[in-house]
Amino acid sequence: MAHDVRIAISCPDRTGLLSALTGRLFDLGADMGDASFAVLGEAAEFATVARLPDSVAAADVHNALAALPELEGAEISVTAFALGVTHGESAHVTHRIEVRGTDRPGLVARLTEAFADYGANIVRMDCERRSGDRAEDYVIRIEAWIPEARAETCLAAVDNTAQSLGLSSSAAAI
Repeated sequence: MAHDVRIAISCPDRTGLLSALTGRLFDLGADMGDASFAVLGEAAEFATVARLPDSVAAADVHNALAALPELEGAEISVTAFALGVTHGESAHVTHRIEVRGTDRPGLVARLTEAFADYGANIVRMDCERRSGDRAEDYVIRIEAWIPEARAETCLAAVDNTAQSLGLSSSAAAI
């Protein structure tokens, strides 16, 4: 029988990082489920829920990952995962939304409130500061589950919130 763990890693971003750590997980017999990887500034973060053979303990995974040169200086956490590993309905993405404009404090909080007000579940969110020839550009990408009966009004509320903050938004159903 197998057991589930949550693996979370935060470290300096390096070329080959994701390949090295997923290769090591494969070598250990881990079966990765949901996973996320992102570069955040000069750091990289990885998280996954993985199923391990009973013969492989969480400490074994931690030690094997810590030995990788690509993970030098990493914070590594491997813990038992007791929650379910399959998604409920509200974890399936129904819409992709992008909001773009000048960053300001509270921006993400204001936008995410609009989703909560309509019973929507944000499944994934990425925010990125982009600097270029013009003023700093901030891009927020959201993948959300929105109840079908409330999708049109929810997306209108998100767009109205974005416009009130001087931002542009676009949305597409999946």
